[in-house]
Amino acid sequence: MGFGSSMVLRMTIESVLRELGINATVATSDIGTAKSEPADIIVTSSEFSNLLADKHVPIIEIKNYVDKQEMKEKLMKVLPK
Repeated sequence: MGFGSSMVLRMTIESVLRELGINATVATSDIGTAKSEPADIIVTSSEFSNLLADKHVPIIEIKNYVDKQEMKEKLMKVLPK
């Protein structure tokens, strides 16, 4: 993902989390940095998810970065209850 798409994805995640009443820190990073930074959940495209599989955290693959419904459904599957 480029910087612009990362920011769009971040804004969608933050919007959905606000709707759900969840306070979380959402960070963007390139693949190299993402491999070394701690994370509880990773949200990315399918083309990058396999590069992060060794992180041993839930990885959410998103097809449409602005689709809040897709984001909500996928986040709800991995967020703690």
